[in-house]
Amino acid sequence: MKQAKMMIDKAFKISEVDKRIYGSFIEHLGRAVYDGIYQPGNPLSDEDGFRKDVLEMVRELNVPIVRYPGGNFVSNFFWEDSVGPVEERPTRLELAWRSLETNKIGLNEFSKWLEKANSEMMMAVNLGTRGVADACNLLEYCNHPGGTKYSDMRIRHGVKDPHNVKVWCLGNEMDGDWQVGHKNMHEYGRLAQETAKAMKLIDPSIELVSCGSSNLDMPTFPEWEATTLGYTYDHVDFVSMHQYYGNLNNDTEDFLALSDDMDQFIRSVIATCDFVKAKKRGKKDINLSFDEWNVWFHTREADDEFMEKDPWHIAPPLLEDQYNFEDALLVGLMLITLMKHADRVKMACMAQLVNVIAPIMTEKDGGKAWRQTIFYPFMHASRYGRGMVLQPVIETPVHDTKEHENVTDLSSVAVWNQEKEELTIFAVNRNTKEDMELITDLRSLEGYHLEEHIVLESNDMKICNSAGEELVMPKPVQRSTMEDGKMTSMLTKASWNVIRLKK
Repeated sequence: MKQAKMMIDKAFKISEVDKRIYGSFIEHLGRAVYDGIYQPGNPLSDEDGFRKDVLEMVRELNVPIVRYPGGNFVSNFFWEDSVGPVEERPTRLELAWRSLETNKIGLNEFSKWLEKANSEMMMAVNLGTRGVADACNLLEYCNHPGGTKYSDMRIRHGVKDPHNVKVWCLGNEMDGDWQVGHKNMHEYGRLAQETAKAMKLIDPSIELVSCGSSNLDMPTFPEWEATTLGYTYDHVDFVSMHQYYGNLNNDTEDFLALSDDMDQFIRSVIATCDFVKAKKRGKKDINLSFDEWNVWFHTREADDEFMEKDPWHIAPPLLEDQYNFEDALLVGLMLITLMKHADRVKMACMAQLVNVIAPIMTEKDGGKAWRQTIFYPFMHASRYGRGMVLQPVIETPVHDTKEHENVTDLSSVAVWNQEKEELTIFAVNRNTKEDMELITDLRSLEGYHLEEHIVLESNDMKICNSAGEELVMPKPVQRSTMEDGKMTSMLTKASWNVIRLKK
C-alpha cells in the first residue's frame, strides 16, 4: 500500500473561509426554475408553488448565496417583465437557450424562494443588450426604501421592504462570442466602469463583480482581466471566473487531474489582479468570485442539436447531465482547490442547483426529487468547511497522466473551526488503482480526538444515482485511528474522505 504523510498545524493559516464560496446558481434555463424549484399544483409544492422537497435538499446543502437570473440568459433579460401582476407579464423569446420565457417567476418570487431556502441573492445585470440606466433602475427597485419611481413600483407590487441585494454581477461572460451583446475588452471595460460608478452612487454598500474570462482556454485570457480591470479596478470588488470540466476522452486518471488546471487558473487570475493593483499603485486587493464551476459535458452535443432543430419551448429539458461517481470525485477536488485559495476566492457558485447540471434533480411531470452523486461532496464541504483553512504540509506519491505530470496521489486541505473546536480534513486519493495509508501529524491540536471518518467510494467509476435508487452515498467507516497526536487513515483508491476531529 502506498503511503502519504501530512502535517497540520493551527499556526499555518491561509484564511477564514467566506461562507459564500459554497454558493450556487439558478438560471432561467431548462427546468431549473419551472419544473425545478417551481411546480404549482404539485402535491409536493407549497402555497406559493415551490417544491418543498427541493427546498429541503437545498437547505441540506446550506447554500448561503445564489446567483440569478443567469448566466447567458441575463444578456437579453428585461427585468421589468418579471415583476408586477403575473397575468400581465409578457412571454418573450429567450435568445441564449432558444426557449420561451413566461416570466411567471421573477425577481420578487425568487426572493421569496431564497428566504425559504435560507439564502441570499447574487444579482446579475444585463450589460449585453442594455446598460447603465437599466442596471441603476433595477438596483433602485431592489434596494431603495421608497419615495422614487422604481422603489415605489416595488411597493405597488406588494414588496414594502427593500430586497437589499448586496452582490451584483456586471454582466456575464462578455468575452464570449456566444453572448448576446458580446463586447471586446475595451468596450466591456468602459461599460462596466460607468455602470459600477453609477450603481455605487445609488447604494455604496453593494459589492460588484467585474466579468473575467469565460474559461481558462479563452484566447484573450489573461489579457481580458488585465485590460478590463484597468477600467474597473477602482469601482469593483471581485473579478469573476468560470470553468467547467468533462471526461471527454474517457480517461479517469487525467480527468481527476483537472483540478490542478483549476488551481493554475486561480493563481493566474490572482497574479493578473495583483499586476493591475501594482500598475495603479492601488491599495486594495481584487478578490475572486468563481461564480460558475462544475462538471459539464454529458449532454452538450444533444443540447446543441435540440436548440438548433426544435427551439422555442417553455422549460425544455436542457443540460440535464446525469453525474457518475468519478464526477463526484472531481467536484470534491474542485472544492478542495477553492478552499486552498480562501485568501482570495471569497465567493463561488456551483452551476447550477436544480435539474440543470445540478446536484438536485426532479423527475419530469412532477415526479420525485433526488440527489445526484455530486450532491455529497458539496454538502460535506458546505457543512464542515467553515472556519480557518489551514495549509497542510504534504508528502505524497505522484503519478503522470496523458496530459498532466506529477499529479499528487493525495489532494487534501484542513479547516479548523476554532469556535466549535472542530477540525475537518477533506482528502481525495486520486490514485485509481491503489489504496493509500495517510499518516497525519496533529500534535499542534492537543486534546483533539477522532470524531468520524466519512467516505464516498465505489468500484464502478461510472455508477450514477437515479430517482429510483441512490447507489452512491457517503458512509461512516472505521479507517482512522489516533495515537499520541498522530492519526493513521486508510484512503481507498479513488475515494472522497471527510475526517472530523473534535476537542
